[in-house]
Amino acid sequence: MSGPATVDEYLATLPEDRRAYMEALRRTIRAAAPEAVEVISYKMPAFKSHGRFLVSYDAYKRHYSIFPSSGPVIEACGDELAPYLSGKGTISFPKDMPLPAALVTKIVRVRLAENAAQPSRKR
Repeated sequence: MSGPATVDEYLATLPEDRRAYMEALRRTIRAAAPEAVEVISYKMPAFKSHGRFLVSYDAYKRHYSIFPSSGPVIEACGDELAPYLSGKGTISFPKDMPLPAALVTKIVRVRLAENAAQPSRKR
């Protein structure tokens, strides 16, 4: 069974309340990484930079998540990130709280720096 081929197709499948949050998350990530390429990866929206996975994000019943949380992300974001860490590599935002856009921007910028420090992968 195949999933959506594009992020717009993915977003169209979500209930309106989840779609609005996911669109805000998408805009925040795109603003922090305007050169990143938007893709679907593992049936969820994602971005790539420097030929590498940057972040993906998804909507769940009780929260929204962004992946991954790497060592450098945890170190750079420290206590600000701690309440949202949910397992190895997962950052979860409760659905009843506003999107912490400044934190998401910081996460994406740390991930961009991680990717930029690695040699680009050939496509």
